[in-house]
Amino acid sequence: MSREIIVLGAGMVGVSIAWHLARRGHSVVLVDRREPGLETSFGNAGLIQREAVKPYAFPRDLATLARVLPNRAVDIRYRIDGVVRAASPLLAYWHQSAPRRYESIVPEYASLIALSLDTHAPMIEAAGAEGLVRKEGWLEVYRTAEGLEAERREAEEVASRFQVNHRPLDAAALHALEPHLAGGLAGAIHWLDAWSVADPGALVQAYAAAFEAEGGRVMRAAVEDIGRSGSGWRVATDQGALEAGELVLAMGPWSGDWLARQGLSIPLFVKRGYHMHYATQGEARLGHWTMDAEVGYVLAPMRAGIRLTTGAELARREAPARHGQLDAAERAARRFFPLGERLDPEPWKGARPCTPDMKPVIGPAPGRQGLWLAFGHGHQGFTLGPATGKLLAEMIDGEPTSIDMAPFRADRF
Repeated sequence: MSREIIVLGAGMVGVSIAWHLARRGHSVVLVDRREPGLETSFGNAGLIQREAVKPYAFPRDLATLARVLPNRAVDIRYRIDGVVRAASPLLAYWHQSAPRRYESIVPEYASLIALSLDTHAPMIEAAGAEGLVRKEGWLEVYRTAEGLEAERREAEEVASRFQVNHRPLDAAALHALEPHLAGGLAGAIHWLDAWSVADPGALVQAYAAAFEAEGGRVMRAAVEDIGRSGSGWRVATDQGALEAGELVLAMGPWSGDWLARQGLSIPLFVKRGYHMHYATQGEARLGHWTMDAEVGYVLAPMRAGIRLTTGAELARREAPARHGQLDAAERAARRFFPLGERLDPEPWKGARPCTPDMKPVIGPAPGRQGLWLAFGHGHQGFTLGPATGKLLAEMIDGEPTSIDMAPFRADRF
């Protein structure tokens, strides 16, 4: 039976949910203060990572902690005020990253990742977005033989447990594949199943257009209030009010603010990130999305140029930008690949919504009938948006879900 549903948030997650609900015949309005795909979904590395079956754990070994503490690393930096503000969820994150707890989380997380390609594929087809997507995998490059050997063993374990494909590359094979990378590298793991996207924001926009083609409506408006209206929900915006029987909250790093207004609390924190686009020097070319794994940044050959994305910055969501992490990544990247001039007027900055147990929140809001939640995807919102859309649509329609959704329910906290 068709229902009226409001989806708040037009990133990859919200757009995917709206598309799945519209395909099922529901009357759906998708609301965001900006055009689709211009917030967190815009700024990522553009990878749909079928191999990313293990979420990023809080570092617990002394060597990593000693490296991070001086606050000069490329892969992770922090601000004291941001750490203090998020002290409780960060402590829980550290706790959940203990080996035994982490190992129980991995298969649950992997069950979601396993749906990524199969759920993106029909959306890519419906959006006519095949030209944005390449299916050539990505490279995890190592500078040292020790690092490469450790990752080779990890890749073999992941491949056997979770049916992902890879091939190890020695220095010669890596040079043959990417001849313009620096010399002296040990080799790489070529993850074969991942898809790369030349313009992540454009893919979200294409999915949003496919949603509209299904009869959905995109409304650009700032949300001012959310509340109950009879047996349904009312959303007040600066463009007028909306009412519907059901409401989906998919507002990424802003979700916790609006949930708190409903008297609910979920321990969210953010990992911020930066990117910049670059030209290349001379005839240099980069054919694959490439991670300098032992330093902690990604180079992605996108439409707008070579996108350099940083690791994580633990800071307040709205704290002013600090570009030291990006500058350090750029210095390392220029020794790794012949980057040319910067192409963007200013670095991009965004925030990834994270939970202490590294799993997103997908499902009903406890004690709030008709309110549905979909946020907290951490580093993998771009990968997991369509899977989240499929699963939440199944839940809303009261159908058996494709995987067990108990690990992702909000009431687990």
